[in-house]
Amino acid sequence: MNAWYKAFRTPLAATLAVAATLLAAPPARALDNGLARTPPMGWNSWNSFHCDVSARLVEATADAMVASGMKAAGYTYVNIDDCWLLKQRGPHGELVPDPKKFPGGIKAVADYVHAKGLKLGIYESAGTTTCAGYPGSIGHEDQDARQFASWGVDYLKYDNCGDYRGESYRQRYTAMRDALAKSGRAIVYSICEWGNEAPWTWAPAVGNLWRTTQDITPRWHSDQPANHYPQGILDILDQQAALSHASRPGAWNDPDMLEVGNGYLNDDENRAHFSLWALLNAPLIAGNDLRHMSDAVRAVLTNREVIAVDQDWGGRQGYRVRRDGHAEVWAKPMSDGSVAVILLNRGRGPVKIATSAREIGVKAADSYTVRDLWKHASTTSRGRIEAAVPTHAVAMFRVWPGAHGAAGA
Repeated sequence: MNAWYKAFRTPLAATLAVAATLLAAPPARALDNGLARTPPMGWNSWNSFHCDVSARLVEATADAMVASGMKAAGYTYVNIDDCWLLKQRGPHGELVPDPKKFPGGIKAVADYVHAKGLKLGIYESAGTTTCAGYPGSIGHEDQDARQFASWGVDYLKYDNCGDYRGESYRQRYTAMRDALAKSGRAIVYSICEWGNEAPWTWAPAVGNLWRTTQDITPRWHSDQPANHYPQGILDILDQQAALSHASRPGAWNDPDMLEVGNGYLNDDENRAHFSLWALLNAPLIAGNDLRHMSDAVRAVLTNREVIAVDQDWGGRQGYRVRRDGHAEVWAKPMSDGSVAVILLNRGRGPVKIATSAREIGVKAADSYTVRDLWKHASTTSRGRIEAAVPTHAVAMFRVWPGAHGAAGA
């Protein structure tokens, strides 16, 4: 997280590992805490509000999540990011919520969110400070985990700022895993070490999800190399292409929060961003102001047919099938035998992109049902899937062998 506080962060030691190395590494066993069996869905305060977080904002966002239809579409977590606490721990070493921002404390906010049928998330760091310079949790893992549990916290985003006191990444993140396990409460564990030490090779045994990249920014492309921040949508997408083997129920690659409705993304880019993150089994954590979003943004975030791709119980992450210049084909096998497919136009000007049922791995059949997940319409094909895709846009389909009642699937 926290592109605004990079002075506290260490540079990325190297670019993300090459595909051959990743594929050669044996998969780490998944954390067996029974949580996040599908990618978490919710909202986080950072992208839109940075340090301007408060009980009033969190509670109003919970209200908006319900009123907008996002809760009904599957969004569950309302997550507080950095800057929610005081700069010093209390007299017994405890974390102290900022009384100006959270006058009733965190438990009161958790109670409010829970009463809406939602869950509350919070933020801390695996170093001496958070990225904004507030107290970190290193050396206080058990105490902080117990405190989170007593407040009713359901989700922890654990960042990577401050002094590490000579401890390795695995030591620091494993310490909080063990503390959460002893806390007495089921808390989803989100590792945020920015992809620095190839977490997909070790984090499945430690957390429920792990950041794979530097911070996201609401731009199509940032022109930054992989070891710099911030990263645009395409920059992050390219770093996911070789990671599909690591993703499975309870253990998810996290390409960072959604920027749908933020910054410089237009409607086509918003749809493309959301579609690609769904195909990647990414946690769908909205980062816009839910209280004041447009109908167009709401329609993107609540597209249940696209969400169904992300939330498929089989948990197989999508992958890039082919790249021809600015035109790409991505596919994701679904648990019912269908395949979700994205035709992506990275460049400017409309491009006709085509693939086939055979290329994307659909079982051979005499005909295929092709469901357009944005137009919500089904057609029949002999095996060809194609579309004229506008600038910075996608066409997204779900393809079944034979006839299928795909409406609303």
